[in-house]
Amino acid sequence: MSFSCARILVVGLGLIGGSFARAARNLPKVERVVGFDLNSEECELGVALEVIDAIADDLEAEVRAADLVMLAVPVKAIETVLAQIAPWVKANAIITDVGSTKLNVVQAAERIWGEVPPGFIPGHPIAGAEKSGVAASDARLFVQRKVILTPLHSTPDAARLTLARLWQAMGAEVLQMEPARHDEVLAATSHLPHLLAFSLVDTLAAEAESTDIFRYAAGGFRDFTRIAASDPTMWHDVCFANREPILAQIDRFTEGLQQLRTAIAQSDSQRLTGIFTRARSSREQFSRILERAGYLSSSSNPESLIVQPASELKGRLRLPGDRSISHRAIMLAAIAEGVSDIEGFVESEDSLATIQVFRDLGVVIEGPHQGRVRVYGVGLDGLQAPAGSLYFGNSATSLRMLLGLLAAQSFDSQISGSPELLLQDFAEVLLPLREMGANIELNDAGVPVRVVGGQSLKPIEYAPGFSSAQAKASLLLAAMAAGVGLDLYESNTTRDHTERLLRGFGVLLEREGRSLRLAAEAKLHAQKIQIPADLSLASAFVVAGTLVQNSELLIEHTGVNPTRQQLLRLLSRMGARFELLNECSSNGEPIADIRVLPSQLQAVDCTSTELAGVGDDLPLLLVALSAAQGVSELSGVARLPERHQRQIEQFLSQLERLGV
Repeated sequence: MSFSCARILVVGLGLIGGSFARAARNLPKVERVVGFDLNSEECELGVALEVIDAIADDLEAEVRAADLVMLAVPVKAIETVLAQIAPWVKANAIITDVGSTKLNVVQAAERIWGEVPPGFIPGHPIAGAEKSGVAASDARLFVQRKVILTPLHSTPDAARLTLARLWQAMGAEVLQMEPARHDEVLAATSHLPHLLAFSLVDTLAAEAESTDIFRYAAGGFRDFTRIAASDPTMWHDVCFANREPILAQIDRFTEGLQQLRTAIAQSDSQRLTGIFTRARSSREQFSRILERAGYLSSSSNPESLIVQPASELKGRLRLPGDRSISHRAIMLAAIAEGVSDIEGFVESEDSLATIQVFRDLGVVIEGPHQGRVRVYGVGLDGLQAPAGSLYFGNSATSLRMLLGLLAAQSFDSQISGSPELLLQDFAEVLLPLREMGANIELNDAGVPVRVVGGQSLKPIEYAPGFSSAQAKASLLLAAMAAGVGLDLYESNTTRDHTERLLRGFGVLLEREGRSLRLAAEAKLHAQKIQIPADLSLASAFVVAGTLVQNSELLIEHTGVNPTRQQLLRLLSRMGARFELLNECSSNGEPIADIRVLPSQLQAVDCTSTELAGVGDDLPLLLVALSAAQGVSELSGVARLPERHQRQIEQFLSQLERLGV
């Protein structure tokens, strides 16, 4: 079944409905926008202001003709409107809305239709303005605003993508989640704050001295209570439409408020300070996310971290998902055809940067929520030009790998990031991409700031003096997106997560020794991916469990990719006692539980090849070497990538301060 947005009917010409109509009229794929409102003056004004092309004088005829019906009516009215138009909606029409509650809309549709139509997709644009009515409509109202879509499990991918692409064309960032989850989130972030503002103003207004209270109110009071001026009728309806999630949030807030009261009443300074500092830290984190200054940056002062010796480490651990695989799973799912489900995704700052970049490139991504992410792939040719710059935070990992994909696009991409990004080295990726024909502009620090699209990339045979897994991934992405072949020779062993995932996505790769070949015209198909626990993080516990006496650890469901085990092999040579149990595989990745026992490590000499294999786990190796008996020698450090040389130098200087 195919879906379209060529003919649009907007029911309700207020601020949101009018802005949607005005924005839709500017899009090339939209042929006609018709409006309907019970207020005939709003309809006539909509035509006069060129918000809509025509008024729906015959509502039945317009519903039957519409490819997309947008219900921009109050929450309480949605079921009534749905019941009226239900007999007229064609089989492949998309029906959506803009209300701030979603589960009640789904339940209303089920009552009316029994079996909900395939194109029924509730939606919620997080946008608004102080003015109302069609006269206040603004075609740019949704630019850089979030729109949450809540499709059902039965909703066809084609319908989801059609509606998502329409919102994206209006400049919105599209998110997807379950209807019930939407209502839980909005109850906390929107509905509860409005109710608190209403309650506070109502409570203070009942005070005998209310005039003085309001007269001397400072800016903070005005800012917080501004939303109490919202439409009472609308919020009355929202409260009943989202009753249970709102009540749950009120109960949680009441409990927190009671804890605050108790701390004040008991003069509990420590407890009160804890509440305030946690709240400030969370608010700063929230501000950084909104400003895209970072994703999960820590606000803690490193000097406040105090580490005390442990007498033993015992227990079972299930660690977060592998960061390397998380990055690659998102990247490949985004350019695959179909919907990929990912479990075990780790929410680190750099992996969230990868998700955000693909959202800006027009990919619809649902989550992450408790490690689960759903990616609606657009295929190798489906990425869209971003509305603004692509923000990478401080994730050099994301940027290195995605430079290749961006270099093969038809559009230009502006690159931005945090100051930390300026300290990173990109030479290992830039050299081969330029050999392929990529046009990448750098700033004075050698960091990419613009990728020029429209280049004809060519196949290359590349054999670097030092191989990098991120450079390999970048070149593979570039070659696939450009539809050309690629021959790589790896002078040293690098992580092969990209190759393993690509085979799972249906891409043919030929491996012969250190040579890797990608045939031209690759195509990726959506997959279900289970990401194992991160071996680098697990290795930290392996080292800790080895060094702390009387320890016994079991680290469960950990990825044990052979190309990531160089640190474990060196630890084994040093005398570490650990074993791999319950070995299995998922998506081509070997997985095992790791049992760790304490041991006395012995010094070991490491070659440049071994150090290169350790890669980002070098600090853990240095910790182990510093605790070993004897003198260890690291040779060939100068042959490592600059970032690893810098990592070793900086870490050794800190170990020297500790007396090593």
